[in-house]
Amino acid sequence: MTENLKSIKHVFLILSGKGGVGKSTFAVQFAQGLVKQGKKVGILDVDLCGPSIPHMLKLKGKDIHQCTEGWVPVYTDSSQNLAVMSIAFLLKNENDAVVWRGPKKNAMIKQFLSDVYWKDVEYLVIDTPPGTSDEHISTVEALQALHPDGAILITTPQNVATADVKRELTFCRKTSMPVLGIVENMSGYVCPSCKECSNIFSSGGGEELAKHAGVTYLGNIPFDPLLASALDEGSNMMDSEDSPTTKAINQIINLVTS
Repeated sequence: MTENLKSIKHVFLILSGKGGVGKSTFAVQFAQGLVKQGKKVGILDVDLCGPSIPHMLKLKGKDIHQCTEGWVPVYTDSSQNLAVMSIAFLLKNENDAVVWRGPKKNAMIKQFLSDVYWKDVEYLVIDTPPGTSDEHISTVEALQALHPDGAILITTPQNVATADVKRELTFCRKTSMPVLGIVENMSGYVCPSCKECSNIFSSGGGEELAKHAGVTYLGNIPFDPLLASALDEGSNMMDSEDSPTTKAINQIINLVTS
């Protein structure tokens, strides 16, 4: 397994306790932010039942090819600075449901980790399914030899979301996965005209949870309509240097890579 992963120096798992908190969105922005800093980055989408990364990067309909070293990931552009692997590239129809039992899912994840030729990728960002499932255990076990940097936990301000993150913290501790910190997503609303950020939900839940759990609070990311548009269009939000979202993501990147 280690042969195709030998160039990878840093591995980040993106986790969330529940769906709908923006975990995959964060994974994409995090990876694109690393690329903007001149890094060679890969995104591994192991959310087998809900693969959304290809849609966000405008890669729907792309095919996986094989070389002598294994599967060649899909690149977002000709620079080949951002490589992506997802189950979505292997489906005959993008609307096909992945109805697999645990063992088949586990085998697929192990194949992703062993058979994908990441070439010169230095940073691997792994987007996991919500919750704590077989897929998470398989991923963590397979990555142990790489000594991953750790997990970034995504939550939203509401109590129900932060309560689910507590279970993710327990999972990380039971599997000896380092926790790099907690990010509070959708924390405030950025007006697309004046860039003013106002709270529309409660706030501070992620920071309070981090303090209670004794882990680092990495920061908060506002709900930004321009980000939603960028993801629908497949454009790169990290090119907007004056965006509050971009500034928040870059701050998080600097915290976990320093």
